[in-house]
Formats: sequence, C-alpha cells, structure tokens
Amino acid sequence: MKYAAVVFDLFGTLIDKFSLREGTKMLEQIASVLSVSSDDFIELYFSTYNEGALGVFKNTEAKFEYICQKLGVPSKHTQIELAAQIHLDYTRRSITPRPDSTEVLSYLKSSGHKTGLISDCSDVVVKVWQNTPFASLIDVAVFSCLVGFTKPDSRIYHVLTEQLKVEPQSCLYIGDGGSQELTGAAQVGMHPVLIRVPDEDITDMYRLDAERENWNGTVISSLKEVLTLIE
Repeated sequence: MKYAAVVFDLFGTLIDKFSLREGTKMLEQIASVLSVSSDDFIELYFSTYNEGALGVFKNTEAKFEYICQKLGVPSKHTQIELAAQIHLDYTRRSITPRPDSTEVLSYLKSSGHKTGLISDCSDVVVKVWQNTPFASLIDVAVFSCLVGFTKPDSRIYHVLTEQLKVEPQSCLYIGDGGSQELTGAAQVGMHPVLIRVPDEDITDMYRLDAERENWNGTVISSLKEVLTLIE
C-alpha cells in the first residue's frame, strides 16, 4: 500500500465547521440561562477556547463557572448544568457526517488502511464521540483536551502514530488547514492534503485559517478524492 494509515481532522473535514450564526444563537441562549450579558459571555467563551482545547478546564461546567466568576455573576449549580446540557445538545446535533465521509472511511478500513483522527476540541466532543457514526470507523482518535496539546504541536501527531503503530512517513493527513495542522503534519513526516469544499460559506465561519487560502501542497475538494490518493 502507498500509505499505511489515513489521518483526518474533524471540523471542516469529516464534518462541516460549526456555524457561527447557529453557534452564536446557542451561546446567547446559554448566557440567558446564566443571567449574564450575552456579548460578554460570548467574548469570554471564545477567548478561553485554547484553555478548553488544552484540557485546562475539567469540563464544560468548569468553563462556564469560570466565565461567571470573571463576570462577577454568581451562578447556581442548576444553571450551570442546564447551560452545559444546551452546549452538549448543540454539539451532538452539529457532529453530522459529510455525505461521503462514512463511505470513504468504510472503504479505507475494508482495503486494509488504518484510520486516525486528530481534533483540537474540548471535552464536549469527547462526550458525544462514541455515539457518532465515526467511532466504529476510526481506529484511533486523539483529542487535544485529553492529551494536553493542540495542533501543530508535533507531540499530538506522535501520540496518534504511536497508538496506530505506524510511522508518520506512512500517513496521509487530511484537514481543512485549521490550527496550521497541515504544516504540523508535514513537519513530523506525514503527507498533508488540504480539503477545501467549494460550497462552504466562509462568512459563517468563526475564523478563516491562513492555510486554507495559502496552501501550496495537494488540495482536494471532496473526501472521495482521498481514494485516488491512496492508489
């Protein structure tokens, strides 16, 4: 085989990126539950993204408690629990496979390729992961909040390859370029590929990553094209 393993990003790759508009509505609902200013809550929610992705907060509840403390607003346990449930439900609804993602993963496994996932995310993604269609199709999933570092830190790629029992040089890495993930993959020896879906609404994204626009390496427009790269 040309590659022993194919490694995927999650957001913007196997699934669509979270909608900024829908996400904002969800956060406004949470702010109302917590009786805090929605503008202040949303600002702190996003400014503490890295802490969540690195596992600094024990869970979503701890993050919301921290934000309330920063805003000087006392919070009740019941409010925090309800806010966390709203966040969890939104995440569960949002982790919907792109049309060709499960088909491609199934083919890779049937053809003898190992499959991996590396995602920068908070604990809420980990909570819903086992109930997604991906759980049975991904051999090893590495979540930043559990290992304590995010892309493009070389350690997160090595955690995956060690668990998959493959060399980085034998891995194809597919991602949308967030967090400089493609550069990080290349630096450890993987073969990075940018996925840039033509009909994505970039105005509805929280951030537009530079790699998405400036990548000079291999680019695909659908996950099905991965199958042409492994031949």
